[in-house]
Amino acid sequence: MKNVNKKVIVAMSGGVDSSVAAALLKKQGYFVIGIFMKFWKDPSADSGQSGENRCCSVESEKIARLSAKKIDIPFYVVNAEKEFKKAVVNYFLDEYKKGNTPNPCVLCNREIKFGLLMQTALKLGADFLATGHYVQIKDGKMFAGSDKEKDQSYFLWMLKPPHVLRLKFPVGALNKTKVRALAREFGLPAAESPESQEVCFISGKTNDFLKKYLKKLPGRIVDMRGRTIGEHEGLWFYTIGQRRGLSLDQKSAFKNSHGSTKPYFVAGKDFKKNLLVVSNDQSDLLKKEVALKNVNLLSGQKYPFRAKVKIRYRQKPADAVISRNKIVFSKPQKGVTPGQSAVFYINKEMIGGGIIR
Repeated sequence: MKNVNKKVIVAMSGGVDSSVAAALLKKQGYFVIGIFMKFWKDPSADSGQSGENRCCSVESEKIARLSAKKIDIPFYVVNAEKEFKKAVVNYFLDEYKKGNTPNPCVLCNREIKFGLLMQTALKLGADFLATGHYVQIKDGKMFAGSDKEKDQSYFLWMLKPPHVLRLKFPVGALNKTKVRALAREFGLPAAESPESQEVCFISGKTNDFLKKYLKKLPGRIVDMRGRTIGEHEGLWFYTIGQRRGLSLDQKSAFKNSHGSTKPYFVAGKDFKKNLLVVSNDQSDLLKKEVALKNVNLLSGQKYPFRAKVKIRYRQKPADAVISRNKIVFSKPQKGVTPGQSAVFYINKEMIGGGIIR
């Protein structure tokens, strides 16, 4: 009964996680309102591609609406196309043009899902905002979700402490199997909804999308000795560690003692000379010190401090010392990529992060 007078806005995408989140909150006695957000979709999608944003397709809206009806909660649609295009898509393209490899989901969470939607929730007099993220909130602190394979705390490091106090993640303590079982138990149409892990506003390959909005600027591909071994189409079309899609002169490839060719990968970019630097030595991808920008801490940690750090979503956290705008790893890390997020953890608590420079 303690939740009866508490109002919660739930971001419903039509997926199983957000649908179960709404159903659990309703069962717990909250007054629940479901909101479906419409995001920007690529108007230039090729024929044969839907061009729909996977987070808010027509089918997704239909399933979200049916789920809300089944749960017996009010349901509204918020059009955030302009805000999404400005804050997320433009940022994505601008970062690629600078030679970085951005993570648009991180910015979308801060600006749209927990920014714009939080403003909407407050205007509606809501006490809390809830989503289907696999994250846990304990005593105003953010922790990794119980399901290690689905934990999404990595994408929420840009949030601010005041926001965290108003958030609820009902499925954060569950695993995916249990969530689907609950969806079937509740009779939700989203029970069998497929997983969505790619960039939501890109219907095909990322490079195909980039080539629609960023012009080609050909230049030389050089090895670590500066020898020309190919030509690139534009530095923004490549990312650190990339192996496929490199137009190289295979005769220049270094051969090992067995006569087999070692694959080349992108090791760096020289924007002043418009050079794409490649290597076939894995050690050239290792870095022990990493510079950061836009660092955000959710806790009261004082520099320097020790923590576990993830430099990619699926990467195992590595031991490091974090000082202001810099990370020093205990062991060199492979494939440190400018534009990606470095996220800090202490005993499974997600305490903040920064963008790799």
